[in-house]
Amino acid sequence: MNPPHPAYLGRRAFLTSAGATVALGMAGKEVGDWNEWNRRADVMIVDAPSYEVDLESILKRGLGELGLGPAWCKGKRVLLKPNLVETSLGRPQINTHPLVIRAAAETFRSWGARSVAVGEGPGHCRDALLVVDQSGLYPILKESRLPFVDLNNDDVAPAPNPFRATTLGELSLPVSLLAADLIVSVPKLKTHHWVGVTLAMKNFFGVMPGVVYGWPKNVLHFAGINESILDIVAAVKPHLAIVDAIVGMEGDGPLMGEPRRLGALVLGTNLPAVDATCTRLMGFNPWRVPYLVGASGKLGPISERHIAQRGETIASRVQEFKLLDIPALTVLRT
Repeated sequence: MNPPHPAYLGRRAFLTSAGATVALGMAGKEVGDWNEWNRRADVMIVDAPSYEVDLESILKRGLGELGLGPAWCKGKRVLLKPNLVETSLGRPQINTHPLVIRAAAETFRSWGARSVAVGEGPGHCRDALLVVDQSGLYPILKESRLPFVDLNNDDVAPAPNPFRATTLGELSLPVSLLAADLIVSVPKLKTHHWVGVTLAMKNFFGVMPGVVYGWPKNVLHFAGINESILDIVAAVKPHLAIVDAIVGMEGDGPLMGEPRRLGALVLGTNLPAVDATCTRLMGFNPWRVPYLVGASGKLGPISERHIAQRGETIASRVQEFKLLDIPALTVLRT
């Protein structure tokens, strides 16, 4: 069952997310910019016109431009966290494309990673293996001998909640996630009908085990979506983002929207900076996204002057993504 449209959502979840516009200090300008003076990051936009090109070579070149290579991952356990949110037969804009996942896995393997695994805990469909199959990922996992971990049903362990944007005292995280040396967010670039955009940071809702947090991670919705994103990212401390922006989603994301081609991968080691760049590529203002404002100066920079854009320019790639016509979302353009 799809989550209810925000216009009809009566739960505290949406009220909390909408209220975060005020709670996180939102304004139409870069209010928190001064907090970012010691927070700078590089973000790479690489040309990737289709899924049929040599994505592994493209990815290696892009990561190399960021100073990453074999020394960065040799001997380490890598966990790839794609966005596999729902079954998606005939709708490639919903989930991270399998060939992007394979390119990432083969890159880290060729760089000497001790192991590479794929992990996800879908928020809507409780059958993770069904999502893996219908997303087209299963043949890639089989061919490449990539293990898959259902994070919804993994063993869990308590982890501190250092950010405390929510009132959650601690977080329960999958042991497979906690055991990884390098955690890589591999999301699909999409709009989101509650928080505006879902990218590298929002992708980590999928590491929160459904056996603890419910479906579709209702505990986190009640705690506040924007606030939960901040707490999860601060606790997990992911190391890299590889955003599938070859074909994204516009309109009623993250499930019901339409495909929009950008023809790029967006890479970076700081997730707020990566997400701010992706937001700009979609034609939106990251200072109007509550969780990005909340991350500014604490988890990373979102101001353009504090992000060194490498590779393709935003100006050469930006497109005006469609949004649902409701005030909570149309404000993203101002």
